[in-house]
Amino acid sequence: MIDASLFSSALTALTPILFAALAGALCQRAGVFNISLEGSLLVGCFGAVAGSWYTGSAWIGVVVAVIAATAYSLILAIGSITFDGDPIVLGVASNLLAVGLTSFLIRTVFGTEGSFSDPTLQGLGQFGPIPGQSLLVYLSWLAVPALAVLLYRHPWGLRLRGVGERPEAASSLGVNVTKYRYGVILAGGALCGLGGAQLALGSVTLFAENMTAGRGWIAVVAVMLGRAHPLGVLLAALLFGLAEALGFRLQGIGLPQQATDAAPYVVTLVALFLSNVKRKKGQPA
Repeated sequence: MIDASLFSSALTALTPILFAALAGALCQRAGVFNISLEGSLLVGCFGAVAGSWYTGSAWIGVVVAVIAATAYSLILAIGSITFDGDPIVLGVASNLLAVGLTSFLIRTVFGTEGSFSDPTLQGLGQFGPIPGQSLLVYLSWLAVPALAVLLYRHPWGLRLRGVGERPEAASSLGVNVTKYRYGVILAGGALCGLGGAQLALGSVTLFAENMTAGRGWIAVVAVMLGRAHPLGVLLAALLFGLAEALGFRLQGIGLPQQATDAAPYVVTLVALFLSNVKRKKGQPA
């Protein structure tokens, strides 16, 4: 049951979650709890398919996905920073809006309902030594050390963490808190766009309504479990990727689809429970 193909499937499942979780970690470091990752991922999926279908180029589809998800993240940025709204409420609303918006657009743009696929739709294709993986898979892994260095070895990262931990002190030292928070939310949107492009053009080659299926929420949990550190987020996302791949493997040997589809979410709940228990044990009596 555990073989090379399982780990290859886990990498495919991991990548959208990892991109979204890195986006959430970046926002968390700036003091913004971003739970709109699900909506940004879904918008990225639609943008990727629309861009690829209209232009005949999967990589233009990736660019469209990044632009669309970045623009969509402005809902959270403007609402929470400019208008001082509650980021939790805005995040939930953004996720719900993305489901309705993409359901409307699939009818308007593609003239169909439920899902859209076409023989001419270009996917990302295979890249590198691991079978079945696109270039975005390798890019997601490279993003982990890059963000770790940026956050902990670069002056920009020091200022960003200051914005998240002590915004008043950072502001008194001349750091523009609003500018940094806008920047990380938009950067997070771009990362979600890459995750959506991988899900829609790398893992499969289609768009389906609500095709993210909770991956953005799993990414939020990965941020919490990984303590918003890129390496911790990677390990948490890898756990969920393995759970999803194992679920597909169990489905292949005859277990009901409903049970195997639930595997990543069961792992999520167990991981949250164990993390909470460990945190409580570490607290002084």
